Amino acid sequence: MTAEPTVTGDETRGQPAGQAGQAGQSVRSRSQHQRRKRIVQAAAALASRGGIEAMQMRTVSERAGVALGTLYRYFPSKMDLVVAVVSEELDLLEASIERRPPRAGDPPQRAVEVLMRATRGLMREPELAEALIRSLLLSDVKTDFGDRMTGMLLLAASGRPDTVPADDPRRLVARALSGIWTMEMIEMLRGNATAEEIQARLEISAARLLIDR
Repeated sequence: MTAEPTVTGDETRGQPAGQAGQAGQSVRSRSQHQRRKRIVQAAAALASRGGIEAMQMRTVSERAGVALGTLYRYFPSKMDLVVAVVSEELDLLEASIERRPPRAGDPPQRAVEVLMRATRGLMREPELAEALIRSLLLSDVKTDFGDRMTGMLLLAASGRPDTVPADDPRRLVARALSGIWTMEMIEMLRGNATAEEIQARLEISAARLLIDR
């Protein structure tokens, strides 16, 4: 297991002891964040070429340039690593929605726009998409995927997901719509549905679930 990087004298020279300690902690924190991001990116790159089977822990550690023990310190299991890749993909989707909020006329249409953006983003790399969807179905590792997708749908539909209580019907139906999308993605990955067919079914589902909520 590799040690965390230490702070050099140049980085803390001339600073009071308390400030030097804080500076050292900040450097270590940045280094750890960068290392973790490098590991997740390496795992995603492997999955995009060979699916979840290609995400062997030793292969990920070699591609990321970290010791195997370091990798296990950040991600105790392969599924923990897969969940981190899922979270990274959600970060990208959320950033896209913040930059370009859905502009469709009514809440169901805006919700479907979010889901179709997610579909197009994942299907640019089908092997990675399959790995992520399989992880959601098979992993025992707790993930916030459902909550985050629900939040994005509520943001698109109502504009203020933080004002919707946990037991509000709008939150429940948004979660249901997220589940429908997940199953539609499985059909698409199996070659049983096109993007156009998925969008048509999602539009029907969203209209039935979100209208008048």
